[in-house]
Formats: sequence, structure tokens, C-alpha cells
Amino acid sequence: MNVTAENLDLASEDRLRADLYNYLGLLLARPPDQMLLDQTAGLQGDEGQMGQAINGLARVAKVTTPKAVEREFTALFIGLGRGELLPYASYYLTGFLNEKPLAKLRKDMAAQQITRAENAFEPEDGMAALMEMMGGMIVGRFGAPATLEQQRIFFNNHIAPWAVHFYTDLESAKTSVFYAGVGAVGRAFMEIEKEAFRMTAG
Repeated sequence: MNVTAENLDLASEDRLRADLYNYLGLLLARPPDQMLLDQTAGLQGDEGQMGQAINGLARVAKVTTPKAVEREFTALFIGLGRGELLPYASYYLTGFLNEKPLAKLRKDMAAQQITRAENAFEPEDGMAALMEMMGGMIVGRFGAPATLEQQRIFFNNHIAPWAVHFYTDLESAKTSVFYAGVGAVGRAFMEIEKEAFRMTAG
């Protein structure tokens, strides 16, 4: 195979996409430590909607402490009994946890050779896990890198139906400060991915 500039661009673009999926997954799985906050504070975006969202998140990260963001994370996702948001596909799509969207996801995970981590107790249809799965599929963490068509099908089946809604809710949640910025980045990224997959369909 000839390695052309176009191939290299595609590879670097996919790497950036995977990095962003993994980054969002990390922030939604647990509150960031000081190192991740420092890395976030150093991010720089361009003038587009996505770049502006990244710049906004970086500004908040500069003045956020690990303790403050841990309190925020707890209020948003854990709470007393439950947090302000329930970040699961089943809940967003049916109003209940552990419903058909989770069963469908488990079937598709098996087809992609994606297995649940032994120490994971949350349902697999959480947004953090879905972001991690997409990132892993792009770079081939679960076997061969997923084709664009495989990525599109997985995204359209499990992420597109509710991701923008969830990230919009995260952006405007009562207890969101740092996570309002995460919501803005996630919403912008999901809209870009949705449109890119729509344009490449077929």
C-alpha cells in the first residue's frame, strides 16, 4: 500500500477523533485529578463552535480544583440515591434503566469483541463506556480498527439517538460548572460526528 499524504491525514484525523472520544469517556467515568485538569487547562481550540467549546472548558479547568470537581461529579452522577443526571442510553430512550437499548448494545459489543471490564459495575450503555468503545473501535483496541461503516452503524445505533440530548442536559444542569464545559465540547463533537457519518453514508 502506498502511504500518501491523504492516508496520513486520515490516520491523524482518526487518532484525534479517538483521543477526543477517550477524553470524554475519562471525564464522564470519574472526576479528573490535578494532572488531567492541568492538561485540560492547556487545551486550545480554533474559532469554530468546537474550538470555542474547548477554549471555554480550558478556562474553567484553570480555576477548578480536584476537590471542587469531585463534589460536582458526585452531585451530577451519584447524589443521595441518584445524581441529577442518569447518563445511560436505556434511561434516555425508554425512561428506565437496563432496557432494550442495553440488550441491543450487548449484542453489538459481542459482535465487535468488546467485553465488559471485570471491575465495572455500571450498565454498559453509560455515555462514559460508549465514548470509550468508540475510541477503542477507531484505533483497533478490540481487534482490527473498525471500518468507517462499522463506526457509523455503532454510532447511529447506540450514541446518535441520545448523545446530543445528554450533553445538552449536562451543559445546563444545575450543578454543572466544569461539566458544563464538558457538555459543550461533547455536544459540539457529537453534532460533528453525526453530520460526518451522514455525509459518508453509502
